[in-house]
Amino acid sequence: MRAERTAGKGPVWILLLAVAAALAATAAAAYASRAAAAPNRGKIVAVGAESQYADVIGQVGGRYVQASAVMSNPNTDPHSFEASIAVAREVGNARLVVQNGLGYDGFMNTIESAVPGGGRTVIDVQRLLSLPDSTPNPHLWYEPGTMPKVADAIAAALSAIQPSHAAYFTANAAAFTASLRPLDAAIAGFKSAHPGVPVAVTEPVADYLLTALGAGNRTPWTFQADVMNGVDPSPQDVAAERALFTGHRVSAFLYNRQVTDALTESFVRLAEQNHIPVVGVSETMPAGYHYQAWMLAEVQDLRTAVASYVHSEHQ
Repeated sequence: MRAERTAGKGPVWILLLAVAAALAATAAAAYASRAAAAPNRGKIVAVGAESQYADVIGQVGGRYVQASAVMSNPNTDPHSFEASIAVAREVGNARLVVQNGLGYDGFMNTIESAVPGGGRTVIDVQRLLSLPDSTPNPHLWYEPGTMPKVADAIAAALSAIQPSHAAYFTANAAAFTASLRPLDAAIAGFKSAHPGVPVAVTEPVADYLLTALGAGNRTPWTFQADVMNGVDPSPQDVAAERALFTGHRVSAFLYNRQVTDALTESFVRLAEQNHIPVVGVSETMPAGYHYQAWMLAEVQDLRTAVASYVHSEHQ
């Protein structure tokens, strides 16, 4: 997500200030609503800033949690997401919030500061992983080691809210981590079968996963960062990226299918013209998937592209 681009959008922050003002005026009502609703449902209201985090909340919380996601549409550009008052009220009613950090979902901080805490627990994945603000790639869920830690943190937070169900939450977190074994096996299998396979990308959405797979990312980091942040890459970087395709120096091309423009679309065409398989990856988990299946599908798509030269527009 282009944190820099989002931060520079005046209308977004004007809206957020309006949201904050509206919430400040109705904070007591939001808190009362949450308090009144909890006994009726008997469930912990929880929110994931992104659908992948909401999914893990749901898997760990099971029948004792009502989980929802703020950003859940894989067919829209998450970089241009604008929080609404409805979203802010949803966050205000939550007992547990999980967000990415690193500026990816900074609007959450604005919303959270505008409503009373009331016992709300916030898990910031950046802080959970002890990552500095200077960490260049915010797509933390693509790092295979991230979600088991998130699941454990969710279990601990839910256990603090409902101690009588602590064993249930802990068992679900352990089951979640165990369910990642097929993904771990697929990653190990790819790394063994295609050691150092060269690939190109538009931006660092799946870079953490590519590192785990042992792939060699040939795209200049400055090119990736510029595309991610909505900045025009330098002519030198554009030429270097083009040479990867015209010189047949890569075995696959991964692009962020949620965020395309004339430049990235031109590289998709260039890859196709040079018979380099194209793999579409996404920032937001597609509907109908759990996190484990989504990540496994991403690995399988890349494996098919590299082994069989098949394009993939995984949805």
